[in-house]
Amino acid sequence: MRLAELQTPCALIERSVLERNVATMARRMAELGVSLRPHVKTHKCAEIARRQGGFQGDAGGITVSTLAEARFFAGHGFRDITWALPLDPERLAAVAELQRGLEGLHLLLDDPAVLAAVEAFGSAHGVRFSVFLEVDCGYHRSGVDPGLGEAFELARRLAESPVVEFRGLLTHAGHAYRCQGAAELEAVAEEERSVTAGFAAELRAQGVPVPVVSVGSTPTMSRVRDLSGVDEVRPGNYVFYDLHQEAIGSCRRRDIALSVLATVVGCYPQSGRLVLNAGALALSKDRGAEHVEGFRGYGALLTADGSRVLDHLRLTGLSQEHGHVQSFPPERAAELPVGSRVRILPNHSCLTAALHEDYVVVDGDEVIETWRPVRGW
Repeated sequence: MRLAELQTPCALIERSVLERNVATMARRMAELGVSLRPHVKTHKCAEIARRQGGFQGDAGGITVSTLAEARFFAGHGFRDITWALPLDPERLAAVAELQRGLEGLHLLLDDPAVLAAVEAFGSAHGVRFSVFLEVDCGYHRSGVDPGLGEAFELARRLAESPVVEFRGLLTHAGHAYRCQGAAELEAVAEEERSVTAGFAAELRAQGVPVPVVSVGSTPTMSRVRDLSGVDEVRPGNYVFYDLHQEAIGSCRRRDIALSVLATVVGCYPQSGRLVLNAGALALSKDRGAEHVEGFRGYGALLTADGSRVLDHLRLTGLSQEHGHVQSFPPERAAELPVGSRVRILPNHSCLTAALHEDYVVVDGDEVIETWRPVRGW
């Protein structure tokens, strides 16, 4: 099967690019002396996760964002899973059931009230839970402030709890997505490392054991130089990368493995407009790295084979199923009449991938296979 035979819109994965990205990150983390526990929320797909683990489903741990992902990957042979979202105590019964068949299902919390709920459930049902304490290393989304006494107290309570196996400290430098260039990324990567490893050292000095220090985002792990004091890292987006990652300095354009194939369904040369059959439900409405380059559109347009960037076209708007393209100059819109196809590189590959029921894996013009990700929460 060839690209021209595919129905659009559809999500394409360039297999060779994906596998190069996976190999590069694995080699880089091995050189820095840490374990790689990749975040699989970007793709939610067993075939890619196996590649991240050396093609062996049980070769290493993974990170997930939803319990549905945890169940899915457990069903595909993965036995060591971190659920990297602050724990909702209402899910404890489901967690207890799932973890019976796993070597490890590691949870995340940053609130004493959640720990109290974990302890109450564990005591009532005779189960133990593996728990990370989430640390805020500068992102300010969630996690304890390691500079406050409350953080030390919560870590101590976790370490001393009869129903908790204190797994260690976990952080995510999401503020790296606001960086501009390699130097800023390296600085945030060092902040991520030093804050979390430093907190671990202080806890150990006070007699609180910290088995694991877990850090990582794709931007920081793409540029980090030193991971002293860190045990494992959890990048995820690196399998696909995207235009945001390119803009902030995490990758090059040739590293973007995911794209969306779309068809021109409207051509209006008088006004220089095109309409594609790929709208917000195929691409998401992520606006990209506006802090770096302003708004450049909802994706970059390429020829259908991906060989050439169509710089004169800008994807200026999205409605549910329509993509609105403007041509500069207007008359060049006529070069893509109705029925023509284009390829779109996404601003945010995680969101774009989540909108598609399956991925078409390609090698150039050849369709290799189809992979189906998990959906839901």
